[in-house]
This record gives sequence, structure tokens and C-alpha cells, in this order.
Amino acid sequence: MNDVNEDMQLEQIEISMKQAQKSIDRMASLQKLTNNKEFIKIVLEGYFEGEASRLVLLKADPALQSVEDQKQLDNSITAIGYLRQYFITINQIGRMSEKTLNDDQEAQEEILAGTE
Repeated sequence: MNDVNEDMQLEQIEISMKQAQKSIDRMASLQKLTNNKEFIKIVLEGYFEGEASRLVLLKADPALQSVEDQKQLDNSITAIGYLRQYFITINQIGRMSEKTLNDDQEAQEEILAGTE
């Protein structure tokens, strides 16, 4: 009966390790992107800084004071924030997954050491 329980634990650990590795890989991919000079130019500087600044300035433009224009500007500003938050979340999940993977590997080793 104990072997069955250990097998189930090992299977759950394997699943957790695979999920953690996917999140770590995703974080690594984002890190590669954020180190790419074109990505920096277009997204980090162009979109997160330049476009955000442009949209905020447009909020005060007398020609764009209608409810519809202001709503569109707000939505565009919010979209920038959501994308930035998405990138932050990928990094946070990746960091947590690194710890999870390490913990799972240790648990796996303990279980395997106990079955020998």
C-alpha cells in the first residue's frame, strides 16, 4: 500500500515539475525578448513609454474631449498597463516556479531515497 502512495506522490511531483518548468521557460523567453534591442525599441520604449505618454497628452487635447474619445484614450492607456502587468506576472510566476521546481526535486529525491 505504501508503494502505491509513493507512486502517486511521485506522479503528482512529476506533473508539478512539468508545469513549473513551463512557467520557467516562459519567463526565460520573456527575458530573451526584453534583452532584444528591437523589442526594447518597439515595446519597452516605444509602447510602454512613448505611446503611453502620447495618449496621456491626448487626454487634454481640446479636439478629443467627447465621451467616446476619452473612453477610447482610457481604454488604450489601460491596455498598456495590462500588457505591462502581464509581463510582470510572467516573471513572478516564473520565480515562484523556480522555487517550486527545486522543492519538488528535493521531495522526489527523498521519496526515491526511501524506496531504495
